Amino acid sequence: MSVGAAVSTLGVERLPESVRALSSLGRIDYADHFVLPTDTTAATVERWARVMFGDTPNAAELFLWRGLMGMRLSRSVSADTVAGWQIGEQSGEWIRLEAGSWFLAANLVVQTTGDSVALGTFLRYDRWLAHLVWPPLSVLHRRLVPGVLRKAAARVAAGRVRNGVTNR
Repeated sequence: MSVGAAVSTLGVERLPESVRALSSLGRIDYADHFVLPTDTTAATVERWARVMFGDTPNAAELFLWRGLMGMRLSRSVSADTVAGWQIGEQSGEWIRLEAGSWFLAANLVVQTTGDSVALGTFLRYDRWLAHLVWPPLSVLHRRLVPGVLRKAAARVAAGRVRNGVTNR
């Protein structure tokens, strides 16, 4: 497996329109996009999303997403959700996961091409609290995403997804 370093883009204005257009949010207040070159793109984009996040959120994700961000996530495993996030829309090359809280709305967009996998995060701040909560969390988020992509690439390459169940 050949994996390079993840390349990131931060800021709505810096993202290509083709990437911004994948968000369902009418207004985007925060956006980032990480691309990892890899030769392990044979998996479907939904499989990539499930390898990254699992069918249900782990304890750390629950703490961050539900505890700190107040996200309303599904509590049951479903073909319509990934780690509690609702699958909003998908094509052969991308999948958009959607979740929200009383103070913000979020999209996670996973994309694949012939030689890379990408994860984009889009947020809309609906209340003043989002302006306080997300900026410090975004620093942690931007540190974690490259590792999430690298681990997912290794898992996809190793074939560690069996019968739709992700072994994280």
